[in-house]
Amino acid sequence: MGLKDDIIKKVEEIIDTKFEIEEVDYIPDIENSKLTFGNKGLKFTATVLHIDMRGSTKILNDHNRSTVAKIHMAYFHTIVKIASSLGGAVRSFNGDSMLVFFPGKTNITNAVQAAMEMKYMISDSSGINSTLAKYSAIDFGIGIDYGEVLCTKIGVSGNPNNKGLFWAGNAVNKSVKISDLAKNPNHVYLSKIVYDNISDHLKFVEEEFFPGYTRTKEIWTQSTFTYNGTYDYQNCYYTTYHVEV
Repeated sequence: MGLKDDIIKKVEEIIDTKFEIEEVDYIPDIENSKLTFGNKGLKFTATVLHIDMRGSTKILNDHNRSTVAKIHMAYFHTIVKIASSLGGAVRSFNGDSMLVFFPGKTNITNAVQAAMEMKYMISDSSGINSTLAKYSAIDFGIGIDYGEVLCTKIGVSGNPNNKGLFWAGNAVNKSVKISDLAKNPNHVYLSKIVYDNISDHLKFVEEEFFPGYTRTKEIWTQSTFTYNGTYDYQNCYYTTYHVEV
């Protein structure tokens, strides 16, 4: 069988075979035995955090490749350590971006906490910013949404370098969409469902109103973005605040 016939046969098999979906309460990984190259997927609910580095082309052009590698290693190490410490499952390293999944609705606050800690560690002089600034300080954007996600294995069996996981769902797409809005100093953007479900300690701060008196201040600012159509305006929320690590 030639290459063309082989591809057509496999595509017809994929399209014409019923897709099986199993609901799970965890974040799948590439070694999950339930994920094959057949029409099988695992569905779960999660808070999805997408983080994307800004200005990576400039960094690449300003430095030699070993320096660029070191900057990215430091950036990704910071994200992984913070996400893991708060129950996040890091997936899908893709160039300068990363997806982190926090399983279930109870972890929405943890996802936002992780984002605000990432902001502190990457952008604040008390974190890694001053070290990275020897070469290039990093700008970045984080978007967070919540919902159902379908995970399936893609690629070609038989070669470990030709396989990966595909993550399908509005929560993934929307987290990417609103992360595009985020940049210094507003590094963190939330969808409305995430904002509505975070704990108050990440929504409000007490600030001095005048000597001897304090007031509760909202730290998130409402904005809008378009999703799934030019006129599909949805609310989102951003902040300049961080959480110290």
